[in-house]
Amino acid sequence: MSNRLFQGLICQMRDAVESVIGVVDANATIIACSELSKIGTTSEFVSLDLSDSQELFVRDGYTYKPFGANVKPDFAVFVEGVDENAAKYANIVSITLTSIKQYYDEKYDRNNFIKNVILDNVLPGDIVVKARELHFNNDSTRVVFLIRVLSANDVSSFDVIQNLFPDKTKDFVLNITETDIVLVKEIKSSTDSKDLEKLARSISDTLSTEFYTRINIGIGSVVTGTKDLARSFKEAQVALEVGKVFDTDKIIVSYDNLGIARLIYHLPTTLCDTFLQEVFKRGAIESLDHETLFTIQRFFENNLNVSETSRKLFVHRNTLVYRLEKIKKLTGLDLREFDHAIIFKIALMVKKYLSANPTKF
Repeated sequence: MSNRLFQGLICQMRDAVESVIGVVDANATIIACSELSKIGTTSEFVSLDLSDSQELFVRDGYTYKPFGANVKPDFAVFVEGVDENAAKYANIVSITLTSIKQYYDEKYDRNNFIKNVILDNVLPGDIVVKARELHFNNDSTRVVFLIRVLSANDVSSFDVIQNLFPDKTKDFVLNITETDIVLVKEIKSSTDSKDLEKLARSISDTLSTEFYTRINIGIGSVVTGTKDLARSFKEAQVALEVGKVFDTDKIIVSYDNLGIARLIYHLPTTLCDTFLQEVFKRGAIESLDHETLFTIQRFFENNLNVSETSRKLFVHRNTLVYRLEKIKKLTGLDLREFDHAIIFKIALMVKKYLSANPTKF
C-alpha cells in the first residue's frame, strides 16, 4: 500500500519539482517514480547508504534523502540533480512523505493499531470501531509474549521473530524499545500454559542456538477481545519483573504461574518491612549463613520431609534435625511445622523482594 501512496504523491509533485523524483525502499528498488519506466529497477550502492545514515547523499547524478520511522531508514527520496535545489526538494519531499506515511499507518496499519492498543494509546470505546475499519477480528483469542533481548550480535532479533511468525493477518511482531519485542499471537481457545511455554521455548532456542542471542520471555494471560491485549501486555511485563526478582535463572516466566511471588510484588515496601519485623527477631534472618539457607531451600523442595532431605543433602538425619533446631532457636520458627514453614517461605521471598530495591512505596 505504501507504494501506491507514494506513487500518487510523486505524480502530484512532478510538475512542481520539474525533475525526475521518486522513492527507493531499503533494498534500493525504485517503488515510485515520476518516470514510470524506472519503477522496479534497483541500485546496489544506494542500499549501502540507506543502512547507515539518514543524511543526504549524492550518487550518479541524483540526490538522496533517507527517511522512515525505524532506526534504519525504510525508504529514500531521490531527486535528479546534485545542486542546492535538488537537496532542498529532496528534504521537502521526504518530510511530506514521512508525514503522509505516519498518518496512513495510524489510520490503516494493523501493526500500528495493535501497538497503540497494548500501550493504552487508544480509548476503549474507539478500539471496536477501529478494529471494524481495519477488518480486524475482534473476537479472536490471543496472548502477548514480551521478548527482552539481554545480549545479541549483529543479527536482528526482530527480523528473526518476524520470520518465525510469517502470518501477518493473525500474528503481530512489534518493536517496543531497543531491547523489548512484543509478539501478539492468535491461539486456539483450548491452548494451555504448557503449550505457550513450549512456543516460548522454541523462540528462545532458535535465537540462542542459531543466532547466539540471549533473551528472557514474559507471557501474559490468554485474552479474548482486542481491548484486553493491553492487560496481557502489562502482565507479561510483570512476569519479567517478578521473574527477575524471584526466579533469576528462568528464561521463560508466565504470569499465570507466578503464584505467591505475584502477590508479594504488588505489596508496598513499607508493609513488607513491617511483616519481616513481626516475623523475625532483629538480625535473625541475617544470621543465617549460606549453608543454612541452602539446607532450608532443599527442605522446602522435598516437602518438609526430613528423611528425603537428608538423603539429598548426603547428611545424617540427626545432622539435619540439629540444623533445623538451630534455625528454630535463631528465628523462633520450626520448619517441621507446616504453618511455620509457610511463614518462613513467604518471609524469605519478601526479603528477596526488598533486596531487589523496588521503587514502589
